[in-house]
Amino acid sequence: MGDGAYSFSLTTFSPSGKLVQIEYALNAVNAGKPALGIKAKNGVVIATEKKVPTVLIDEASLRKTEAFSDNIGCVFAGMVPDFRVILRKGRKAAQSYFRVYNDPIPVSQLVRETAAVMQEFTQSGGVRPFGISLLIAGYDDNGPQLYQVDPSGAYFGWKASAIGKNMQNAKTFLEKRYNPEIELEDAIHTAILTLKEGFEGAMTEHNIEIGVIGEDRKFRVLTPAEVKDYLGEVE
Repeated sequence: MGDGAYSFSLTTFSPSGKLVQIEYALNAVNAGKPALGIKAKNGVVIATEKKVPTVLIDEASLRKTEAFSDNIGCVFAGMVPDFRVILRKGRKAAQSYFRVYNDPIPVSQLVRETAAVMQEFTQSGGVRPFGISLLIAGYDDNGPQLYQVDPSGAYFGWKASAIGKNMQNAKTFLEKRYNPEIELEDAIHTAILTLKEGFEGAMTEHNIEIGVIGEDRKFRVLTPAEVKDYLGEVE
């Protein structure tokens, strides 16, 4: 009996040792809009494509880059409703930590909490895996950090990574351009150039989104005017 016979069960391993539903969840991620993250010497930048399917949608109502807490932000590739659930749970974990310790949650701890939720949805009956991957950017006492969390609940720290459509091409581009001594400003330029590699049509300040966190430990999403300035610098 092949793996296909096990494809509808989340909690049953196939003979080859796979949980096929998790692979399908990764397919949903790989079909999503591209997103990437770069860890610089003095901060982290995350960026994503933000195209709307029709001009009738209000672009301002669509956000792919969000903050978990003051010092941690994230971007996703995959299913938007699933992201909202994870974002709410992550924000709740961050606020619970702050309420107890009166200190911002460490980046690695928030990543671990988020990954634990996603892992739980791979071994429970009556649920499905989250159809998203996350890139989480933060700055704490250990400096700037970038993590990727996948639908299986696996997470790793990265110097630079990409998720979503054409992620392999984006990773190859980042491997060639990445430098451990890169500054945040240069990382923003590299992020834009990486998105441009697989971008269809004209790139404007309205169809990409960039989030940054620097040594001030304040995550923020760049305004369209700021993105426009950076686009002008790389052209």
